[in-house]
Amino acid sequence: MISIDELASYCKRRGFVYPSGEIYGGLSGFYDFGPLGVEMKNRIKQNWWNEFVKNEENIVGLDGSIITNPKVWEVSGHTENFTDPIITCTKCNKEYRADHVIEDVLKISTDGLDVKALNKLIRENKIKCSNCKKEFSNTKVFNLMFETSVGAESENKAYLRPETAQLIFANFKNVYENSRLKLPCGIAQIGKAYRNEIRPRNFLFRVREFEHMELEFFINPNKKNDCPRLQEVEDLEISVYTQEMQEKKLKHKKMSIKECVKKGVMKNKWQAYWNARMCKWYLSLGINPKKLRLRQHLKKELSHYAEDTWDVEYQFSFGWKEIAGNANRGQFDLKQHEQFSKKKMSVMDDDKKVMPYVASEPSLGVERAFLTLIVDAYTQEKERIVLKLSPKIAPVQIAVFPLVNKEELPEKSRQIFELLKNEFQTFYDASGSIGRRYRRQDEIGTPYCVTIDYETMEDNTVTIRDRDSMKQWRENVNELITVLKPRLK
Repeated sequence: MISIDELASYCKRRGFVYPSGEIYGGLSGFYDFGPLGVEMKNRIKQNWWNEFVKNEENIVGLDGSIITNPKVWEVSGHTENFTDPIITCTKCNKEYRADHVIEDVLKISTDGLDVKALNKLIRENKIKCSNCKKEFSNTKVFNLMFETSVGAESENKAYLRPETAQLIFANFKNVYENSRLKLPCGIAQIGKAYRNEIRPRNFLFRVREFEHMELEFFINPNKKNDCPRLQEVEDLEISVYTQEMQEKKLKHKKMSIKECVKKGVMKNKWQAYWNARMCKWYLSLGINPKKLRLRQHLKKELSHYAEDTWDVEYQFSFGWKEIAGNANRGQFDLKQHEQFSKKKMSVMDDDKKVMPYVASEPSLGVERAFLTLIVDAYTQEKERIVLKLSPKIAPVQIAVFPLVNKEELPEKSRQIFELLKNEFQTFYDASGSIGRRYRRQDEIGTPYCVTIDYETMEDNTVTIRDRDSMKQWRENVNELITVLKPRLK
């Protein structure tokens, strides 16, 4: 597997991702997406939106503000609880996340450990600063929210939102009534979020600015296990890592969703359903199932609002890491906002007033999804690098080449390019040998190349080349869209 540093270099070289402000030395945790990166990122977001919103009749969208009334974050618990453990070198004053330092040095999991336990591990194992080899200060907590001010009065403090969920809860009643929703139902959002990470690392995996794709799914609290759609996904088999397996230091185990529910591993059927939907979404984009698993949060690492949480994890070169999460938030958020805003959040269902229950919160960062999909697709073969991306998210779907850049071939190639670009994300290239052009497209993940040669001028057929197999075949120009469209869905 490609290392994360090699991947960052590749992404910059091929125009996927650049360090933000690099001409001035950059700024840790911030990245700009280049021409290929922005196309791929947009395709990921559109694919997610189609899958989780557009194709669902009981789920609608929202686009909340990045800055909102700071009371939202006080009521939600973010001003008090949205923290990470921080340690500082006593000599060079470099700051580190305590849990990450311990995990890197001792190769153990620190999930759920409090400040006292982290301090103890650092002292007992004599862990010191990697920069100057001196001791660390005691672990403290650091709030991750970016502060800002609104208007001319600097005391009007506000925050850049650290998540998208709270705007869904604050707007729940408006959306529910305007959209004439009925329980069970969902509200989804894609938007920027900001976290002042102590030490961003692993390229796009841990950054300070990212996009969230998030869905809050509301049900009647009296119907927690009334999930008729479970049968749609219950046959999915996926590696599962439960609380018990982690506590007993066992390996994860492949189980079907049906088995997970039957054995009580996943206690809420709706959460089990959305766990499966998240995994199926990643699998539909070509992720290797052997590198995917569902991990249940240990009780001691659960967020203050969560009754149960599951992560979708991927096996990177730096270990198993979260690429999506799904918390059962219960009624915490709506009750909090009702109590402090004095606005009713309950709704009518079955002729009774109920406080909706958030059984599931499928949530993931676009950047982590982007990173995962590129890592999984990157393949080093004997004579080439090929990015085996799903055609659904490839930044370029078709490349059009004239065999040689002379006589009537460029003009004919341009005609075919104009025909295809109305249907697909298409790129035209007439520079260099045909072999070199193929290799360039392989390296950026283009599924198909269409080559126009002298035979085209005689019978109106072109050569189509498949990226993964490198097989070639000829098709009539008039049939190109019909032939390619089902292959690029």
